[in-house]
Amino acid sequence: MRTLYLSLLLMLFFSPACADKEQAPEQKEKTPALLSAAPAAGSAVPFSTEQATLVFDSRVGVVDGTKITLNGQPVQSAVAAGDSLVVQWGLLDEEAAYTLLIAAGAIKAIPGVMNVEAISLTFTTAKAPPPSPALAVPNPSPEAQSVYNFLKENYGKKIISGAMANVSWNISEAEWVHRHTGKYPALNGFDYIHHYGTWVDYTDTRVVESWWSSNGLVSICWHWSVPVAQGSSSYAFYAAGGGTPATSFDISRAVQDGTYENSIVKADLNTVAGYLLLLQQKNIPVLWRPLHEAAGGWFWWGAKGAAPLKALWRMMFETFKAKGLNNLIWVWTAEPGDDAWYPGDEYVDIVGRDIYNKTAATEMAREYATLKSRFPNKMVTLSECGSVAGLAEQAEQGARWLWFMPWYDYERTVSTGGAAFGSAEHRYASIAWWKNAFSDPRVLSRDELFY
Repeated sequence: MRTLYLSLLLMLFFSPACADKEQAPEQKEKTPALLSAAPAAGSAVPFSTEQATLVFDSRVGVVDGTKITLNGQPVQSAVAAGDSLVVQWGLLDEEAAYTLLIAAGAIKAIPGVMNVEAISLTFTTAKAPPPSPALAVPNPSPEAQSVYNFLKENYGKKIISGAMANVSWNISEAEWVHRHTGKYPALNGFDYIHHYGTWVDYTDTRVVESWWSSNGLVSICWHWSVPVAQGSSSYAFYAAGGGTPATSFDISRAVQDGTYENSIVKADLNTVAGYLLLLQQKNIPVLWRPLHEAAGGWFWWGAKGAAPLKALWRMMFETFKAKGLNNLIWVWTAEPGDDAWYPGDEYVDIVGRDIYNKTAATEMAREYATLKSRFPNKMVTLSECGSVAGLAEQAEQGARWLWFMPWYDYERTVSTGGAAFGSAEHRYASIAWWKNAFSDPRVLSRDELFY
């Protein structure tokens, strides 16, 4: 019996199954071999490309992510999933050559060992298409065309500084910047927010004339207030749930002829067209930024989805064209994922983005790259901002906005003679932030404009 037992053990030990087990250590010596990559080696890709996906002949894992670099710089992330490795990086330059390097010991096969030889992937980036050569408005005024040409010539090389009026029709924020830095921002933003009120006279254009004659650029937005309800003498621009006060005004009815809402919209468009015509008569071009942040849904013009918003934008465009307005450079303010909302290239000259509370320069650069990728033939701008990374750091990361414009701090600049005006602090952009911006030679102040 003992002899039989030993014989069985010997048979089991030398069986094919055991032979397979003996071969297993050889399998564990396998190193990952690259099968394919996207982008492909030697290919040309859009400058907005943000990642590469590498496929191997086995499952892989990351051993040391610091050994994965793009042109010698650490990548943002390298994540293994099955037989694939997804590598992400920041903003790329146009018309540049890149080498993605996975150094020896960076990854391993599963089961298996680390890569014993470096794996590299080279590719180049293409040049972004140039901005549209012509303005959306037919037969633009010479001044509007001159400003647009200046913007195109400097886009990607210079960044125009800007400040927003305190609420409506003034240059108080720009004066505050000048007091503490000795420089005026190059652009001043105004707002027709009080077109229903009596405390601001938009026919008095002296403040805008003075700014323009001092070499400053003029931007105007419109927080478009409408009656909170039919027949009401109270007005609001927030939609229900967006802010207080709010209006029940229905944009989907506003673009339908014969409705109460349509009559309000048409009357308001005629009024504001009259204000803009006054500036046209003074030969002042306007960076016109209406219906902003639409897809956010907090304003009434974005409360019913994309279709009525686009219809209203086009109604405004055609109404102003019929009025003979040709001094406008039309600025669309994009939100993430709002492709369906875009009015169309033929109605838009510049695309902006309003960004708050992003203090990492890499985040801001990614916002810039995303916008530039989505709208390759439009210049992109930081149309509003607050509490964001320094402009110098943003520029170093590749965010070359056409212009930037921090929002106003009401208490700081409501009175240019008040004690608060003397403080260098600010809710959205302190004087330290402004000095950082002006320290970058790419940032233009008002005295450096030459359109």
